[in-house]
Amino acid sequence: MAGRNPTTVAATILLLATAAIWAMPFAWMVVAAFRPDSAGGADMASLWPDSRPSLVNFVEAWQSGRFPVWYVNTVAMCAGILAVQLVTITCAGYVFARIEFPGRQLVFYLFLLQLMLVPPVLIVPNLITLSRIGLYDTLLGVMAPYFASAFGVFLMRQTFKTIPRDFEEAALVDGASRAQILWRVLVPMARPGFIAFAIVSVTSHWNEFLWPLMATSSPSNQVLTVGLASFTRGAESGSQWGVIAAGTFFVAGPLLLVFVLFQRRFVSSFVFTGIK
Repeated sequence: MAGRNPTTVAATILLLATAAIWAMPFAWMVVAAFRPDSAGGADMASLWPDSRPSLVNFVEAWQSGRFPVWYVNTVAMCAGILAVQLVTITCAGYVFARIEFPGRQLVFYLFLLQLMLVPPVLIVPNLITLSRIGLYDTLLGVMAPYFASAFGVFLMRQTFKTIPRDFEEAALVDGASRAQILWRVLVPMARPGFIAFAIVSVTSHWNEFLWPLMATSSPSNQVLTVGLASFTRGAESGSQWGVIAAGTFFVAGPLLLVFVLFQRRFVSSFVFTGIK
């Protein structure tokens, strides 16, 4: 590091140390998942890999849980939420970005107040609403509170504002309606913004635990995170941490795989939208 700025070197060391601290839980999960059950006890806390890695924890975890059902429910939940959100945030973002009406800024700021609400605060009102409309213990009931996204509306409003109005004016001259301008002109040009939002939406709802736990009671409607919680019942004795780590691998694995395959696309989408 000779000739480098000491501040830059210190910042690099600090970032590497922070990254190592954040990576420790993941490293422990990998080591524990491949460690045989016979190596339990105090050895389970070690980050040193076992000399004879085994897949026995993965086999036991898969046999102990209903992962096929949990995967189907989780994918259906994330896909359903995202599909509706793409419509709602597109329409609302376009209105706040392009349509002039009295009190637009005030309405937009009031809309953004949703970002200041802690989700657990709304659990009881949402559960009461689901019970009254007959959607409790259904996947649709789990998805319903997320159909509108204040963050998504804000993101799409900012994305649409970056698109020059010249394209819309040219489409108006050709006789296009507002709906045609939105879906045929603006939406294709805002694709990076949609990709960035899709990443945030799918990741957050894939990892959602508290609301699916409260909104469902049937094993057939459980998602991955709720199903994984059942593994802790046999871990009180300290002998099942390898199985829990393997189950966690099954939950986090799809997201990790998608990120590795599309890492460059993810980064470019976030750079385009300005998300940090």
